[in-house]
Amino acid sequence: MTAETKHVALVWERGLVFRGGPPDGPEMVIDGDNTAGPGPMVTLLLAAAACSGSDVVAILEKMRVVLRGLRIEVQGVRREQEPRRYTSIRFDFQLAGEGLDQARARRAIDLSLEKYCSVVASLAPDIQITYGLTLA
Repeated sequence: MTAETKHVALVWERGLVFRGGPPDGPEMVIDGDNTAGPGPMVTLLLAAAACSGSDVVAILEKMRVVLRGLRIEVQGVRREQEPRRYTSIRFDFQLAGEGLDQARARRAIDLSLEKYCSVVASLAPDIQITYGLTLA
């Protein structure tokens, strides 16, 4: 099996504003001041949420749950000293769907955060990952 390689390019625009993405793909703005777009640390939380959300959707589909809604809020606590990396990240999942119950939702989330989400798996192993769940 050949390893997959991802490729992106980032271009400085002004101040702490950068624009980038994959070659010939969609671009996004990342702003170190969190003004013209999300900053790098916020973007990391968004990436973790999107990665886990994608897993949860796919897993619930395999469980034959008809998903009607999914919202994920993520909070990251950062160190005060440099490097100001995350020390803990909390996901709050809000799910609605036909055939959805606590057990299925928790199973999908656990599988995502503990096994499948590449972004979470790429984080430092000492970062505490927790989550909450609300069913609508």
